[in-house]
Amino acid sequence: MKRNVYLEDKPLEEALEEYMAHLARVGALAPGESETIPVEDAVGRVTAAPVYARISSPHYHAAAMDGVAVRAADTFGASDAIPKRLTLGAQAAVVDTGDPLPEGCDAVIMIEDVQFIDDHVFEITAGAVPWQHVRVLGEDVVATEMIVPANHRLRPVDLGGILAGGVTEVAVHPKPRVALLPTGTELVQPGAALKPGDIIEYNTRVLGAMVAEWGGLPLRREITADDYDALKARLREALAECEVVLINAGSSAGREDFTTHLIGELGRVLTHGVAIKPGKPVILGEVEGKPVVGVPGYPVSAVLAAELFVKPIIYSKLGSVPPAKEKTEAIVSRKIVSPMGTEEFVRVKLGQVGEKIICTPISRGAGVIMSMVRADGMLRVPRLSEGFNAGQAVPVELMRPLEEVRETTVITGSHDIALDVLANHLRKKYPNATLSSAHVGSLGGLSALKRGEAHCAGTHLLDEETGDYNVSYIKRLLAGRPVVLVNLVYREQGLIVAPGNPHHIRGVEDLAAKGLGYINRQRGAGTRILFDFKLKQQGIDPGDIRGYEREEYTHMAVAAAVASGSADAGMGIRAAALALGLDFVPVVEERYDLCIPGEYFDTPYIQRLLEIMTEPAFREDVRALGGYDLRDCGTIMFDSRG
Repeated sequence: MKRNVYLEDKPLEEALEEYMAHLARVGALAPGESETIPVEDAVGRVTAAPVYARISSPHYHAAAMDGVAVRAADTFGASDAIPKRLTLGAQAAVVDTGDPLPEGCDAVIMIEDVQFIDDHVFEITAGAVPWQHVRVLGEDVVATEMIVPANHRLRPVDLGGILAGGVTEVAVHPKPRVALLPTGTELVQPGAALKPGDIIEYNTRVLGAMVAEWGGLPLRREITADDYDALKARLREALAECEVVLINAGSSAGREDFTTHLIGELGRVLTHGVAIKPGKPVILGEVEGKPVVGVPGYPVSAVLAAELFVKPIIYSKLGSVPPAKEKTEAIVSRKIVSPMGTEEFVRVKLGQVGEKIICTPISRGAGVIMSMVRADGMLRVPRLSEGFNAGQAVPVELMRPLEEVRETTVITGSHDIALDVLANHLRKKYPNATLSSAHVGSLGGLSALKRGEAHCAGTHLLDEETGDYNVSYIKRLLAGRPVVLVNLVYREQGLIVAPGNPHHIRGVEDLAAKGLGYINRQRGAGTRILFDFKLKQQGIDPGDIRGYEREEYTHMAVAAAVASGSADAGMGIRAAALALGLDFVPVVEERYDLCIPGEYFDTPYIQRLLEIMTEPAFREDVRALGGYDLRDCGTIMFDSRG
């Protein structure tokens, strides 16, 4: 089969506008024939027609208070000085809230304002005005009045209003049926035994949940192998059953990427290739008057493509428009470079530090689903921009509530697994609070504090001359800045190696002597500084270490590289080695501290963490990771506040 290539590289706005206009012309965006369902089952559904009240609510004059129903005219003139006496039966009647107002009565006096003289006679000291404490007929809704209009997404309170109007069934737009076709010979179902080359098929689960959230009905199909005829048959089946079809993967230009040719054979391809990153190879097509979208296989690309191109289709078929994204202004923590001509969507972590909300970009890879899990917001870099400078104010689309962002403790600097445990215990004790950690290395963390971009920084910087940790760096890099240094853990640092230590590595000297592959940490990381110190002690030139320039940003990423066989060793903590079933060659015990600017020490951002650090359950969970000692956890190691 002829290899596919991108048809074009359209700007996002042009591609979306052209696609929606074409779908509108062929009737693909019109809602289906309405269906009538019980009101009790209608929350979240969209009305296909206005709903009118069949009865008034209330449908009688009703007492709004417990008390005595009276004729207001009979009460005129009553006062503290001249109380007025009325008789039950002839002039009044006792009523409870919700009772019909007796014939001839037009007001209710609260029982607290009534003084009974005997069983039939009572006294009042203030007159009542007409219709006082009375719910008049139709106060809530009048018969024939419109309760909700067409194309209205029904909320729980709407159901009450409709039922109060005497309506028990409502006409709604049908949920658009969306077929989800996962494709790829390499795909396996979740829970299957994995072998190299297998990829767990979770994209259609994610896409299905998104479709359901928007109001559609996702119908996920079985995995289709990379076979043109098989995919063609599956697409025909989907078109016969559904109003929208999403083909996941096969949208690029590889040997087994059939989607473009298939859509073109059966219908029409409007766009193949949009100037966005990630998600460029998305295919926008139409077959038999129905939208067929080729969704890229990488998970971040798939999610973004669905959000941009499928969401408006679902909403249109429900007679509505997608709600606007909540936004906030944030300060970019570090420079973001983006290619000119492509609109890039950058996932970011957010947190309020002082009066500013800081946004820090996280992994920009299209295949990193955890970048979506961890993201607090989405930053759009315009197509005709080359990015943003550090310190620049930018609009960010929120992916979690702004109030939650404001309750986030922002930790930047060195990575440690104990921070994940700390974040979990913080969330358990304070459900409104979160911890956000950015892994930029110890030096990067102290630099972030200097710029006012974090509440604290994780650091484990060894002073080669004194053998002490962190203090000399803080005095130099944060000179004149009041800070508090609090210990989190002592931890074992060493060489993470394959199970059984097949290369018999005893120390850093063996890496160069045996020509072994190494995986390093990024510049500025305390672990890298330690490794360089050990090389210096042994008189080894870093250039003699194969893989010295290959960098990762976390201990777990280093461990993963060793576990995969792409590296023979890497410097990291024992807990990371144990987590992946690897062996460990201890090199040193080091102190890992949290450096806290003085102005934040007494704030909830920090005090909540210090409280968690004292709790036995937290300490037990950290010790269970292996390689940790918490003898000084929570102890102030240095304080320059004066």
